[in-house]
Amino acid sequence: MAKLRSWTQIWRSIVGMCILNSVLNFKIVTLADDTGSNSIVSEGDCKNTNYQIFLPPPYQNISSTICKPVWHSYELRYTKTGDTTTIILSAPYTVGWVGIGFSRDGMMAGSSAMVGWVNKHGHAKVKQFYLRGRRQSEVIVDKGELPLNNIPAAVATNGAEIYVAFQLQATTPFGKQPILLAFSTKRPLNHHLSKHEDKTAVIFDFSSGSTGPVSNWLIQIRKSHGIVGVLGWGLILPVGAIIARYFRHKDPLWFYLHSVIQFVGFAFGLATVLLGLQLYRSVHVHIPAHRGIGIFVLVLSILQILAFFLRPDKDSKFRNIWNLYHSWFGRMALFFAALNIVLGMRAAGAGNGWKISYGFLVSIVLVAVIVLEVMAYLKRSQKRSLPHTFQMDPVGEATFPTNLAKG
Repeated sequence: MAKLRSWTQIWRSIVGMCILNSVLNFKIVTLADDTGSNSIVSEGDCKNTNYQIFLPPPYQNISSTICKPVWHSYELRYTKTGDTTTIILSAPYTVGWVGIGFSRDGMMAGSSAMVGWVNKHGHAKVKQFYLRGRRQSEVIVDKGELPLNNIPAAVATNGAEIYVAFQLQATTPFGKQPILLAFSTKRPLNHHLSKHEDKTAVIFDFSSGSTGPVSNWLIQIRKSHGIVGVLGWGLILPVGAIIARYFRHKDPLWFYLHSVIQFVGFAFGLATVLLGLQLYRSVHVHIPAHRGIGIFVLVLSILQILAFFLRPDKDSKFRNIWNLYHSWFGRMALFFAALNIVLGMRAAGAGNGWKISYGFLVSIVLVAVIVLEVMAYLKRSQKRSLPHTFQMDPVGEATFPTNLAKG
């Protein structure tokens, strides 16, 4: 027993040094501002167009805007008044539709867009669309997450150009925002958009007016954030918890397996949070529920790590309290982690591949837990049903006192 305790203490020290070394040597890569290629475009590079003569109020009453070319002949004008940001997109136009989308990561799925067009009767139309996926059926009209105010959006044409104007009401100021630009030469049919003929994605800085391309590195950060999170909190940590609950009869192997697996899962979880923070710093993704739950789960995970190093001996009077704390905090961390994975997929507009893969993973874990729980219950029931055996005295031994008083 003493040898086992000494090996346990040595194991704790080794694991602690490994975690400390990993945390100290972790390097966060930042997305550098390429001031050389993404320099601010001067106001004079925009066409001198008096849009006030063809746009309806209140857009015609705006005295000054910041105008920046963003793609080909597309120009983005904007101005801020308090919490209101007025945006006017101008683009070449003959027929079809023109759209500007607001994305969290430069990807189409999960973004919201304002789309303007002129129908065959010459009536200007503008609608918000939610781009749930890449298929035409997943582009939903009159849905989206843009914080539009009560001022109606407007569309107008001037010569060979179309102007799409709208206002956003947001208490959080816009910073670096991934913008999607697309067009088609086919008119929408019953508010169903035809497939775009060309598109691009840029990062527009509303604080400085600078633009830059959406980096492939940013897309990889988003994918890595999702993959590492699913593997860590969706697979590795649940497997470690299963070992601790159902394989304690394999002592002390279960303890070492549980410890190693949970430390690996914690490393994956920590990497997930760091990647998420890096994504937030790069494009200021505002998903408060997903971000808050992620930090909460990380705190629970850190408490579990601390519990490993503060684990009392088996004969300690605090051991039962520690067991309750460790098991229920672990269950709570796994529950909120699973919930946060679902919220993250929903916020990112994840495709069916992500949803099916995670659903399959969760199903396997749940089936394994149910089977093992049933087996454990049957084993406990079998033990309780066995008849109690009593120790009988051997034949010939005296059971009662022999030196009785003689009368």
